[in-house]
Amino acid sequence: MAFPSVIIVPGWRNSGPGHWQTLWTHTLPHVLRVEQDDWVAPVRRSWVDRLSETIERAPGPVVVVTHSLGCITTTHLSASVAQRIQGALLVAPADPERRGVLVDFAPVPHQRLPYRSIVVASHNDPYCPVRTAGAYARAWGSEFVRLNGAGQINVDSGHGPWPLGLALLQSLGAEVPAAARAVEPA
Repeated sequence: MAFPSVIIVPGWRNSGPGHWQTLWTHTLPHVLRVEQDDWVAPVRRSWVDRLSETIERAPGPVVVVTHSLGCITTTHLSASVAQRIQGALLVAPADPERRGVLVDFAPVPHQRLPYRSIVVASHNDPYCPVRTAGAYARAWGSEFVRLNGAGQINVDSGHGPWPLGLALLQSLGAEVPAAARAVEPA
């Protein structure tokens, strides 16, 4: 069985050392990570183009693993690029209308995504109210996983390897070796 490529799509300011996206980049097979030219002052066209190039470079179908502004970047993809996506794990989506530096990504597309997707959000995410994340999930046709007390689901909120995320990723058809699932926090 051929597994899809996994595309890691960090959000605003990137995902640094210890972040689950960075840990997954080093432990999962078939991984490509999107690298943006400017992590601090994002421009929608540039971010979408870089994500599109990464997806087009991947062999076969892909599963995208997004965080924060990476979620919104993914929803701005063209239909021709989106058809390469088998599934998407959209974690702690950003609300670009609430943060001036991200306003170029507004309005957030509200059409149904043409692939299976899971939105994961926390009731106490400081960057996106859970009701907004829930509205995104409904509009996108995504499954919605609501976490309690998980903040922005990043290092600051205590999420290193994030085993629940790996299980959700595996449910989208990505290869998650037992060794990756067994990673313990340092």
